Amino acid sequence: MAAVGIATAAAFTQSSSSALLEPGSTVAPTVAPTVPQAEMEAPSSPGATRTGGGARIADAWIADISQRTGIGPTALQAYGNATLRIGKEQPACKLGWTTLAAVGGIESGHGTHGGGQLLADGRTSQPILGPALDGTEGTAGIKASDESAQWHGDDQWDHAVGPMQFIPSTWATWQSDGNDDGTKDPNNVFDAAYAAGRYLCASGADLTTGEGWSRAIFSYNHSDDYVRSVLAFANAYGAR
Repeated sequence: MAAVGIATAAAFTQSSSSALLEPGSTVAPTVAPTVPQAEMEAPSSPGATRTGGGARIADAWIADISQRTGIGPTALQAYGNATLRIGKEQPACKLGWTTLAAVGGIESGHGTHGGGQLLADGRTSQPILGPALDGTEGTAGIKASDESAQWHGDDQWDHAVGPMQFIPSTWATWQSDGNDDGTKDPNNVFDAAYAAGRYLCASGADLTTGEGWSRAIFSYNHSDDYVRSVLAFANAYGAR
């Protein structure tokens, strides 16, 4: 799990304000597979699962990729659905499902951090909280509010929450209903993955380019080491 989670401004982290990477050193995943449209948007049938945004994700694809990568089926449904949905809404972004999977893997082990698991509806079986953002150990100092405390239970300091580790103030901006159930919950992987995808695509950049992808990931957590870690996870998933 990242120490800070999502930050929308430099004030949310105490990392260096230096340039992302040296000129010419930006990176993107070696393989950035998209979710196969013909297979994933199959007609209504026992072999397809509707997960929100009008997408129907083929159970065979979920089972195959889960076996290859070790990512749980519910998390894969969330990453695949978010990728399909954003592909329709923001086609110029070209977000790959492996990027969302890499972020989810680093931030919470796909909802399994602390021995928990993802329930069938996408909620975590137990709260996934980052450390208190109290200004120590390299974290920013972010005071909790009555509104943000509802997500983590700390009335003094904020914490990143959920499988994609949203800081409450960031969730307030990017909150999303990824499974069309009428709620927007950062502790639900369908909502969190869709919100994370929207956040990564907010710049309007093409995420198949080194500069566009690197800066999108850096905006998620202002750390060059984090960018490199996400790259390694995304490439590993892509290779499988």
